[in-house]
Amino acid sequence: MFHPLSIYMGLRYVRARSHEFFVSFITWASLIGVCVGVAALIVILSVMNGFESELRDRLLSLSAQVRVTEAAAPGAAIATLSDSQWRQATDTVLASPGVIDVSRYAELQALAVRQPEMIPVLLRGIEPDSASSRGELGKAITQGHLADLTSASARVIVGAIIAERLGLNVGDSLTVLVPTVSEDGAPAPKLREFTVAGVFEVGLQDHDGTLVFANLDDVRALGAAGTASEGLRVRVRDVLGAPVVAAALRRALPGSLEVRDWTQDNANYFRAIRIEKTMMSLILLLIVAVAAFNIVAMLVMVVTDKRTDIAIVRTFGAAPRRVMGIFITQGLVIGWLGVLAGVGLGLLLALNVDTIVPLLERTFRFQVMDSDVYYITAIPSEVRWSNILAISIAALSLTALATLYPAVRASRTAPAEALRYE
Repeated sequence: MFHPLSIYMGLRYVRARSHEFFVSFITWASLIGVCVGVAALIVILSVMNGFESELRDRLLSLSAQVRVTEAAAPGAAIATLSDSQWRQATDTVLASPGVIDVSRYAELQALAVRQPEMIPVLLRGIEPDSASSRGELGKAITQGHLADLTSASARVIVGAIIAERLGLNVGDSLTVLVPTVSEDGAPAPKLREFTVAGVFEVGLQDHDGTLVFANLDDVRALGAAGTASEGLRVRVRDVLGAPVVAAALRRALPGSLEVRDWTQDNANYFRAIRIEKTMMSLILLLIVAVAAFNIVAMLVMVVTDKRTDIAIVRTFGAAPRRVMGIFITQGLVIGWLGVLAGVGLGLLLALNVDTIVPLLERTFRFQVMDSDVYYITAIPSEVRWSNILAISIAALSLTALATLYPAVRASRTAPAEALRYE
């Protein structure tokens, strides 16, 4: 069968002879190094993707995907919109593409008091009959019922951490203090006794330790005019497409309303994750870089060992470019086999993390994510094919670059000089 000379000789050199043990050892070390580096990158990024998705789901479990609130100039009080204006805004939002549900809400900064403890909380008034409340808060309730938050019932649903710190159970009373200011500028805090109707838990400190839910009418009655932050909570069909929906709502709604999506509200969380993923990728790419240096060293030794062969090939008329192709082929076969094996191993591990980690925990009697310390007790994994493609291209590029110097050195071998003492 016909083979181009460069490919034929390159493939022959991949299989080092038995007396060339050191070259063979470095060849295998290079291949394994590339494989381990690529596999580690795929597994680590898949696990970080899983944690990112888990964090996003927990953040959005009780947070609005898109919020519509009243806008105010700096230093100016927020003017309260009338019910008719809110209804008109609600109709406009519902008519927008990608929106599946809209509900009213109001929020107050308050203190939850139960002697001798006092905790700062965010008192959020909701419409318990809305689809968003049933789908988000309703699923997170561990004690009590969402339907108990009826208008003028003075009932609340508190986070699990708040309930633990204040020693609250369903049916207990809770005093809520809302700081307000009288007309003459003097502090005039409002006190209101509520009954605990339920406890929720989503496994996130920002929610379980700060949020208290009540009926929308109760919260609006508790806050003075203009003190409660009111707005619309918008659920969208595609969570990742929330910025696009928010941009469309900004164009459709009047300038007196401000629109924000969840990526803006939680920008710091996901910016930190992106930075961590970038730095982790760069660090793990060093493994592939070290393996690429091994390929350079191995090819340099092969070029030195094969000087006579190179001279003979050149003497028979082979161009320097064809000699370069021999060693580029050899380096690419080793590097790309390592990349292929690494992708296969990485996918095998990343897709079976939920099986492998529990097996290791049972075998070695340790726990990776202790439930007493972490909210997330299982290691999630999410394989993204864009990451696999980027890792493969980066590894293939590094291994291809590693072949250039030895190949150029081989092409510059002078036949007369190499054969002088033969």
